[in-house]
Amino acid sequence: MRRRTFLKHALTSLPLTLLAPTLLVQCAEDDSKPNGKTVIVIGAGIAGLAAAQRLKQKGFTVIVLEAQSRVGGRLRTDRSLGVAFDEGASWIHGPKGNPLTDLAARAGANTFRTDDDSVRVYDANGTAYTDAALTQAESQFNSALNAVRNAGSLQQSFESVFQSLYPSQAGNRLWKYMLSAYLEFNTGADIAQLSSKYFDDDEEFGGADVMVTNGFDGVATYLAQGVDVRLNTPVSAVDYSGSKVRITADGQTLEGDYAVIAVPLGVLQKHAIAFTPALPATKTTAIGQLQMGNVNKFFLLWDSTFWDTNLQYIGYTPEVKGKFNYFLNVRKFAGANALMTFALGTYATVTEGMNNSEVVQEVMLHLRAIYGNGIPNPSQVLRTRWGQHPYTYGAYSFVPVGASSAAFDTVADPVSNRLFFAGEHTHRAYRGTVHGAYLSGIREADRIINLQ
Repeated sequence: MRRRTFLKHALTSLPLTLLAPTLLVQCAEDDSKPNGKTVIVIGAGIAGLAAAQRLKQKGFTVIVLEAQSRVGGRLRTDRSLGVAFDEGASWIHGPKGNPLTDLAARAGANTFRTDDDSVRVYDANGTAYTDAALTQAESQFNSALNAVRNAGSLQQSFESVFQSLYPSQAGNRLWKYMLSAYLEFNTGADIAQLSSKYFDDDEEFGGADVMVTNGFDGVATYLAQGVDVRLNTPVSAVDYSGSKVRITADGQTLEGDYAVIAVPLGVLQKHAIAFTPALPATKTTAIGQLQMGNVNKFFLLWDSTFWDTNLQYIGYTPEVKGKFNYFLNVRKFAGANALMTFALGTYATVTEGMNNSEVVQEVMLHLRAIYGNGIPNPSQVLRTRWGQHPYTYGAYSFVPVGASSAAFDTVADPVSNRLFFAGEHTHRAYRGTVHGAYLSGIREADRIINLQ
């Protein structure tokens, strides 16, 4: 979905920065001779692979250490049901000027332009909201976003400021739907945790979002071509006290001139990697100030369809905010008789304690309210638990109460010109996106290159 369809019009004071396509990594032959320098990249997600390709093409010896059995990080695709279910990233947000657009095309990605106007939203009793009611509510919602941002402060959550400004809307199901399906999906955060001042001061590229329909993991596989990636090799320690950076990984020690730390924010916050000497206090403070949001996805397959297959999205306004309130019609772009739904905000974490039968029961309460009690349960279910994932601990980063967006810059700061940090949580302008992660990898590679 367009993560900022409604927000982009509301926050008109923000600049739009388009980055030049010359930043693109071309997965081709190296264009320079070996320079005798070694870089160890920790993490084979999109950020680590982008950095590795860039450095390799500039003559560096590059070794990528990946804890998991595959590359891609949060670019993770499940094809077990015969259709590509992207557990993590699904969309290229703003394809115009976005470096992922060309990269995905070269990687063989098939894309589908999403139409956010192709939606019908239903109330809890199954009655559809009129187009006029939705248009009016969305206009008011845009105004509310600006009002919260203008009235917000460092120590107040989005929820607290919103409720103080709009007390009559706090229990309104349609407003809870918009707060969840638009804002909480966009940021990955529950509005009770989200900063009222810095909830959405990032930037975006232009154009309607496109979905990768044959699996976003293909982009990671493409970027990994020709790179020395060592899978199933979790890193436990980084020692940069000597003349070389020493990396302890799966019982072995590797040495390099530089290291790129491209693991998710959640991994840094869990102290899964020990640094010697300890990272600067300013950096550890910034790492602790930001938070990982949680968004979980659920792919449900039926033998036949019972919903309007011409619609792209189906909305539902339950009493519980974030509870299976948004459905993506997979039939529209993949031909499968499937819907994808989401758990957002606090409810995303609630679902991680639910088994598949419990999930189906709750989802079907919503769908039967819309389509009647005669519709069947799905025959197959796929789902995610990103909050529990041991190499992620969440979906993507956000600015919580008490922090500012400047923390992203601090997390990105190099340490002693030896350690370099990449990932969506290090890109202030494009945090929480695949292109933000990709651009951060290019940025860190160029920092190392410019030291030569």
